[in-house]
Amino acid sequence: MSTNPHLTMDPKMMGLGRSIAVLTSGGDAQGMNAAVRATVRVGLYTGAQVYFVHEGYQGLVDGGDNIRLATWESVSMMLQLGGTVIGSARSKDFMTREGRMKAAQNLVKLGITNLCVIGGDGSLTGANDFRTEWTGLLLDLVKAGNITDTEAKKSTHLNIVGMVGSIDNDFCGTDMTIGTDSALHRIMEVVDSITTTAQSHQRTFILEVMGRHCGYLALVTALACGADWVFIPEMPPADDWEDHLCRRLMDQRGRGSRLNVIIVAEGAVSSDGSPITSDLIKKLVTDRLGFDTRTTVLGHVQRGGTPSAFDRVLGSRMGVEAVMALLEATPETPACVVSLSGNQAVRLPLMECVQLTKDVTAAMAEGRYEDAIKLRGKSFENNWNTYKLLAHINPPDVKSNINVAIVNVGAPCAGMNAAVRAAVRMGIIQGHNMLAVHDGFDGLADGQIEPINWTSVSGWIGKGGSMLGTKRSLPSKIMEKISQNIAKFNIHALVIIGGFEAYMGGLELVQARENFEEMCIPMVVIPATVSNNVPGSDFSIGADTALNAITLTCDRIKQSAAGTKRRVFLVETAGGYCGYLATMAGLAAGADAAYIFEEKFNIKDLEMNVDHLVQKMKTTVKRGLVLRNENSNANYTTDFIFNLYSEEGKGIFDCRKNVLGHMQQGGTPTPFDRNFGTKMGAKSVLWLTEKLKICYRHGRIFANTPDSACVLGMKKRSLTFQPLTALKEDTDFEHRIPKTQWWLKIRPIMKILAHYDIKLDTSEHADMEHFTATLLRDWGDAADKKQQKTTVRVRNRKWFVQRSPRTRGGSRDVGGLCACAEERCVSPVSAPVARLGMRLTKPVCTVIFGEKPAGTVV
Repeated sequence: MSTNPHLTMDPKMMGLGRSIAVLTSGGDAQGMNAAVRATVRVGLYTGAQVYFVHEGYQGLVDGGDNIRLATWESVSMMLQLGGTVIGSARSKDFMTREGRMKAAQNLVKLGITNLCVIGGDGSLTGANDFRTEWTGLLLDLVKAGNITDTEAKKSTHLNIVGMVGSIDNDFCGTDMTIGTDSALHRIMEVVDSITTTAQSHQRTFILEVMGRHCGYLALVTALACGADWVFIPEMPPADDWEDHLCRRLMDQRGRGSRLNVIIVAEGAVSSDGSPITSDLIKKLVTDRLGFDTRTTVLGHVQRGGTPSAFDRVLGSRMGVEAVMALLEATPETPACVVSLSGNQAVRLPLMECVQLTKDVTAAMAEGRYEDAIKLRGKSFENNWNTYKLLAHINPPDVKSNINVAIVNVGAPCAGMNAAVRAAVRMGIIQGHNMLAVHDGFDGLADGQIEPINWTSVSGWIGKGGSMLGTKRSLPSKIMEKISQNIAKFNIHALVIIGGFEAYMGGLELVQARENFEEMCIPMVVIPATVSNNVPGSDFSIGADTALNAITLTCDRIKQSAAGTKRRVFLVETAGGYCGYLATMAGLAAGADAAYIFEEKFNIKDLEMNVDHLVQKMKTTVKRGLVLRNENSNANYTTDFIFNLYSEEGKGIFDCRKNVLGHMQQGGTPTPFDRNFGTKMGAKSVLWLTEKLKICYRHGRIFANTPDSACVLGMKKRSLTFQPLTALKEDTDFEHRIPKTQWWLKIRPIMKILAHYDIKLDTSEHADMEHFTATLLRDWGDAADKKQQKTTVRVRNRKWFVQRSPRTRGGSRDVGGLCACAEERCVSPVSAPVARLGMRLTKPVCTVIFGEKPAGTVV
């Protein structure tokens, strides 16, 4: 993020005199409508004219009624709809120059010079080609007399911004594409239903999911349901996979499992390139093992249904960023794609991402499967590595004699069990003895501790609540009993899974180290709470499930108002003093307002909201939705606001209220919470294992440094460990929330999309990032520090990054040519590399690896 002097103008004036067209192309994906809605409303907010292009590129070619002006009301009630309401089509006409000339003519006649394309890599590549030949198309149109010189001069260049809509998540450069999360929801609904019938009859089920060239859906589904095997195109199985698969299925049955689940991506192949189909696997299992086996091919059901809360928020955020990118673009700005990295919106050069996506396909075709996994990105690679570790039991030959205890603390939430399961199995893989603590810190004090093994946690991943049992009580008053049981059960490390109580309990345990030596063991806190209020993490396990429950309820409430008209619903959400659920549900459900503790409000604000609803009832959208966080204000309670709305709305609208309560904590976990909990649980035990090695002194474990007790959290783009004591400064203990919360920055988006007249802060915006340099930096960080050379493939070429030994002063002695090819690098290079593709050995630089070389003055 950076400050741009060009953006000091009023954002409501940025689009004056400009026109934006939005189209959806290629395969449809849930969440596209949210992106269309945000593009239209933010475009109108900036003063621009916004046009729908119906039926994708074909509509651009045909023109006429296919290109229509969009209004604020025309995108109402779109959020909860799957597919794309403006239509999508694969156009053969647009692939010809004659077709593109017609498309250019239609845009020029309407004065449109900004095009937002929502689709896959093929659609986005077509948009870039269209932009590249724009000048030539205009010259031909002028020569043919189809447009005038004046019209051509007003449309000298075409700005292009892409948003990736694809359920396959097959586009490199973004963590998630629009539609992927919703497709996972559809898949997991089927898997959960299949699991119950499979257990009843001791069957093996083979589930085929979409993914002709990308195995993301299959891989995450396998992680989220604890599948016995997954087949993906990026990593074909070994030559003896048939024997290995049968052994694993038999092993699982021998351990008491009543079912087997195998996930297959439609593009799965063997090492020799032969297709691996669900029918082939069924025949193998039936013939060799005699198991009762069934296959299910999901097909287009994965594209259908209502979009998840994640996809609605993602589409909305991407739509806003796309409009800003279009209006900030200059003729020299390359076409960009708006992407998601962690929780950050980023802009990447479109063709770099397209090229890297093609490189993945090329790597698979050439048999470079490890490269294909890496090119998919860190998220995909982490998922694959986690799956490989947890898919089957493979304990080491020598036990560690380490006892690791796991305890759940605070209110239960969906995804807790997934974290426990992953932690238990990862601990067993590391050779540890795993202990389950029942009923929170009370159970730790009362000795409710027992061993837990691999099969004990079978089937836990899809269960809501807390199988271990949990309580809100803190350890301070029972510390002596806890210390005695830590000694009695010889506990060497502790995993605490829970919400703010888990964080507070962890702090109390650390403080107790002064008086109780038994507390000097490594500890890790995994945030798991619907409130998403644990310091040190942008996301908590369970929050996504709660958010989807609220969003689905709001959809039904809005639908009920569609028939009665002139009705406003007031919905109270959970979260304590944290307004995350109210804010994100407001954005996902299209709320008119969301009252939260972090953003103070008074009677004038309430009056403004009433006036807003009164004006809304004069439009064709005669309904309203207002959310209130349960502790947003001690005096302006839900009942108070309900009574105020009811009184002020007399004769104009009536009001209804809903308090959602504990339904937000229940239900089966969403795919995100299952996957997130699995990765957090596995990573926590791996971290504890390393800490235990460091803290082993004189035949015993002794850990008393601040970094031996950490919170594992998602911060921006990665999972990080932060000392509990270091997070105290960023904690509001009175209100049980972090002092800084990332999601507050996107609250203005909700208000703008609800048609409030507020100012959008554009002083900070997503900078254009070069994906190849980012990739090199990430790979360099992960490389073995002892290696002197790291080989990196970019665009089918090898880059050799030479690691120079450290000097006595501790910095790197760097000379020669720089690997990053960027002028901002401060390495003392003799000549920068002007372009990619040079096969040279170059030293590590400051841009890629973030270190200052010796003797460099910045």
